[in-house]
Amino acid sequence: MKRILLTSLYLFLGTSVYAQGQQSFGGQLHGNFQLDGQWYLRDEGIDPSGEFYPDERFLGQGYANFIYNQGDFSGGLRYENYQNVMLGFPEGYRGEGITYRFLRFKQDNLDITVGNFYEQFGSGMIFRSYEERGLGYDNAMDGVRIKANPVKGLYIKGILGRQRFYFEKSPGLVRGIDAEYNLTEFLPRLDSAGYRWNIGGSYLSKYQRSNDPFLILPENVAAAGVRTQITKGAWAFQAEYAFKANDPGADNGYIYKNGNGIIANLSYSKNGLGIIAGFKRIDNMSFRSDRNGSTIDMLVNYLSPTTQVHTYALPALYQYATQINGEEGGQVEANYKFKRKTKIGGKYGTLLTANYSVAQSIDKDFVDDSNDTLKVLQGYYSDPMRRGQIPYFHDFNVKITKKLNKNFKFNLSYLNLFYNRSVLEDGLGDEAILNNPDNQKLLGADIFIFESLIKLKSKHYLRTETQLLTTKDDRGSMAMMLAEYSIAPHWFFSIQDIYNYGNPVIDQRLHYPLASVIYTEGTSRFQISYGRQQRGIFCVGGVCRVVPPSNGVSFSLTSSF
Repeated sequence: MKRILLTSLYLFLGTSVYAQGQQSFGGQLHGNFQLDGQWYLRDEGIDPSGEFYPDERFLGQGYANFIYNQGDFSGGLRYENYQNVMLGFPEGYRGEGITYRFLRFKQDNLDITVGNFYEQFGSGMIFRSYEERGLGYDNAMDGVRIKANPVKGLYIKGILGRQRFYFEKSPGLVRGIDAEYNLTEFLPRLDSAGYRWNIGGSYLSKYQRSNDPFLILPENVAAAGVRTQITKGAWAFQAEYAFKANDPGADNGYIYKNGNGIIANLSYSKNGLGIIAGFKRIDNMSFRSDRNGSTIDMLVNYLSPTTQVHTYALPALYQYATQINGEEGGQVEANYKFKRKTKIGGKYGTLLTANYSVAQSIDKDFVDDSNDTLKVLQGYYSDPMRRGQIPYFHDFNVKITKKLNKNFKFNLSYLNLFYNRSVLEDGLGDEAILNNPDNQKLLGADIFIFESLIKLKSKHYLRTETQLLTTKDDRGSMAMMLAEYSIAPHWFFSIQDIYNYGNPVIDQRLHYPLASVIYTEGTSRFQISYGRQQRGIFCVGGVCRVVPPSNGVSFSLTSSF
């Protein structure tokens, strides 16, 4: 399959280049590339034993994408090289090769892709294939995708293939279909009344051979979901429910229990006021194309978080990771823009934002091992109307954004965090915690942040951050300061320092300085940095990886054409 696609792509590109001289048949080639690397230095302060100091002093990785479009056809490929993968990225990325290639035909109401592709059904609760390069996450499908719009308002997707597993493919075969119907296109009365109403449904099946000598494992595992989205005026509502058949695997301890999940959001926005409220409940929704997979490998679905994602350095140390075996929680956010020329709004207006999110365990009644075997295989029973007993996370934060004059604006934030380290870092299960609740490692912290942006003169800006995290738990209190000077549009200079002044281990009360220089020219960007990186959890959208401590010189080069 790979050879056929590549040969077809080469012939396609060659034919297109020949045809460029003819105006009606000309094509277009575009793409991008990125190169990252780091020279690691031995630092006994952050890594006394040298556990994280690599044998190879310089580690680097890069990729290049090439996409060609001509008329109804397009094709492309991506080359990746890991020599060798940088610390903190999955170890499976070792080597080089063409990891992504596709041919696509799109005409009228039909869209066909062969080769690699990314896709999702609904919010992704039963299927999402996507890439998050910062995490080292890529579960691209390799197979066939068909999209069609057979009648007005009806949109259908069908997929068949295997997921990427670093430089290999997953052992499980994934096949599914998704349909979404836009009722507003079908019923003009809804449109005239101001409604926008979509309904959708999905079905997915995973096939993986069973070769376990002790367990009879289901080779075909089905999942299905339904969803709706309605908007009218300032109001919007969306909800999705998913069901997954029993899928024994490493995540859930090989229990034979069905899974389900529900996500719902309600929002309102009008006259400077915005409010959004969300709820999520997940029960045994781990879904992989390899039942023995772990961490972020070969996930078929995506469970979106209902907690806020922070970009500031100190709160980002304690981001929430979605618990695929079971969680429930919600989020409420309200923002209000005080109008200009009012007492609070001032000359330019003032934005006030408040957010509260919480996540905890679901109710689990675990089955005693001494009971009947069939009941033990169920693992536990869960009452969706009862709340779980284990708190995982909560985050309350408020933020004021204000512009005082044409040269100065600032953000002022306060956060109160609760973070269950036993669950979110150590991976301790609910049953172990319920049997010994006093053994949990918990963290409570208050965080204060002040960010300012000053325009010094034309094209010259100074941005500063001051952050303070106060806690007696984990690594203790920290302070952070950053100054970034930019000369638009080419130069950026920044220096920052995180001081872990409250660490309970006196020898670990360390500074983590980092200096960076960035130069941009057109679509190209080059960055070089030197400094320390402390250990932590790096998360994007509820999917996380562990980042080890490091010290050294790093660089990054990106460009597109």
